[in-house]
Amino acid sequence: MQSLCHLSTTNGAPLLKTSWRKIDRGLFCTFSGNSTFTELFSNKGFWGKNNLEKKGDLSVRAAWRFFGGRNGKSTKASIERSEAANEDILLFFFQLDLGTRVQYALNIEQYDMAKMLRDKLIEVETDIIKQQQAKRGSSKSEAQDKEIKILTLRADIQKAIETENYDLAAKLRDQVSTLEAEALAASAKALAFENVKYAFRLGQQVQHKVFGYRGVICGMDPVCCESKSWMEKANIDKLSRGPNQPFYQVLVDVYADPNLLVAYVAEENLLAIEEQDKSRFDHPYTSFLFYGTDTAGDFIPISELREKFGRPRYEPPYEENDNDSNGDA
Repeated sequence: MQSLCHLSTTNGAPLLKTSWRKIDRGLFCTFSGNSTFTELFSNKGFWGKNNLEKKGDLSVRAAWRFFGGRNGKSTKASIERSEAANEDILLFFFQLDLGTRVQYALNIEQYDMAKMLRDKLIEVETDIIKQQQAKRGSSKSEAQDKEIKILTLRADIQKAIETENYDLAAKLRDQVSTLEAEALAASAKALAFENVKYAFRLGQQVQHKVFGYRGVICGMDPVCCESKSWMEKANIDKLSRGPNQPFYQVLVDVYADPNLLVAYVAEENLLAIEEQDKSRFDHPYTSFLFYGTDTAGDFIPISELREKFGRPRYEPPYEENDNDSNGDA
């Protein structure tokens, strides 16, 4: 089957295309493109056992071969590089890619291939749902599950006391204390997901307060959803608002920092670009995440991206043309 989707820069230069082929027990996805990417996901679209043959074992990677950029060297901004955010974006791309291929296979009446592609699409979508659930880690059902476990443990504690098994009772009390803290955190996080207000929108151009690079918002979370090790490395505890504030997936202009690719940035570290900035912005992901740019120079997110994050469509404010007003006069 021929490739239907590929990545390119904003000026149309091709960077990546995907190709799927049938194997004995599934599908195999390969990539090709120019030297912009190093190893282009290492010749495989997914890192997993048996090349997409097993469910729930999907992983993706990308790397750059840009050197220098405007600064000529790597910056401290790399502490905010996020492989998790990058993987989230690429799985979203595969979801779009597979959906397109399913429709194409149906159009040319290749029904067996369409079925296999649809099965793989279901696998990717299932993995995306699992990632979202793991990222939130904050649903009301999770908090309720922990409360049920706490009630069960308290009953076990009472039985242990009645049988004078005090060592077991002490261990169970420690488990209850841990679960109570986790349940409280889960409830608070669930509330944050429901009531969060974002200062920035999808496609908006922003500037980093500390590192100064220009970027574009392509995703958002109401709180920091990275691992503890990542938060320690990124010094999240030193932020005035800590991890309990909105965090954004930010595409970084490759000419500002060619090694950063996707950053995960706290809201307090971002600034809106007040003046219109229509200068060149290069990043391979803009070609499939956005339709293009609006009159203010911000990017217009595709409908699937808005649906993914539940964000409304944004219309830039209309500004009257001075020439038009003079003509009317």
